Amino acid sequence: MPVDPYILLLLGTVGVAALLPARGTGADVASGASTAAIALLFFLYGARLSTREALDGLKHWRLHTTVLACTFVVFPLLGLAARGLVPVILTHPLYQGLLFLTLVPSTVQSSIAFTSIARGNVPAAICAGSFSSLAGIVVTPLLAAALLGSSGGGFSADSLLKIVLQLLVPFLAGQVLRRCGVKRGRAKRVEQGGGGRREGGFITRHKKILGYVDRGSILLVVYTAFSEGMVQGIWHQVSAIRLAGLLAVEAVVLAVMLTLTWYGGKALRFDREDRIAIQFAGSKKSLASGLPMASVLFGAHASLAVLPLMLFHQMQLMVCAVIAKRRARDPLPEVTEPAAPTAGSRTAVGTGTRSG
Repeated sequence: MPVDPYILLLLGTVGVAALLPARGTGADVASGASTAAIALLFFLYGARLSTREALDGLKHWRLHTTVLACTFVVFPLLGLAARGLVPVILTHPLYQGLLFLTLVPSTVQSSIAFTSIARGNVPAAICAGSFSSLAGIVVTPLLAAALLGSSGGGFSADSLLKIVLQLLVPFLAGQVLRRCGVKRGRAKRVEQGGGGRREGGFITRHKKILGYVDRGSILLVVYTAFSEGMVQGIWHQVSAIRLAGLLAVEAVVLAVMLTLTWYGGKALRFDREDRIAIQFAGSKKSLASGLPMASVLFGAHASLAVLPLMLFHQMQLMVCAVIAKRRARDPLPEVTEPAAPTAGSRTAVGTGTRSG
């Protein structure tokens, strides 16, 4: 079962924050850099999302509606049900983090990868993950305001303004830049007789480098959040028993969602390929989107808020990797081939019956 190397980097960042937390002026610099990193992340998200592909994907609206319902309805209901575990199994701050986990959008990259391994509907997984990420920019903060309220790091009009400025505005700016690039690319292809660059060429050419920017920005966000937690002594509230209880609760939540998405897809009469896309896109949560949002929503309390999400992220990767490999070994449905036509029928289909 795989251990995501990026999770090891995240844990290493947490260790650095525990040993060398940012204080004083250093904390102010780290906070400013983290704010800029979050804005950069969502700018890149906007620049990467192809509006044309998203609109084309709307044709499979039943599948996408099912994934969105799992992500933003069923998951939060499970999070609310876990309220009964406080304070016996979960502390209130850990429960707040668990509830926040259920509100964030689905993943894109891992959903696509696992769907591909399991021989599912990859284009549907791409669109479903993209729609979920796009909807999460608006839906996640609104759900956090409704379900977490003031206990979720002081959600207020100021928090809403931060969300708009740090998340939504950069995302829209990325979309505008992409559309401008598309228009310039089309004009250049016309001038060169079709020899211009593809749409979104800059993003495509520098995809690997921008991936490092993505991950580096998230590491900075994690360092800033956990540094604030160390300075304020938040980590003294968590014991090994509480962490074990959190892992057990998350395992149950993941098992419920994996079961529901698979058999629910069958009940809704989706075929095998679509059910695979629904299972992987509808049962996972995005670390890349959730960490920056938690930093904005929870402020100094973000370290405990993102802990459940980090643990769930690794758990879902390990479990879904096993499921994807098993799905890949499933026998594909047999396709009934049409019976071979007789000699007489071949003549009839071809040039007409021959005259004797």
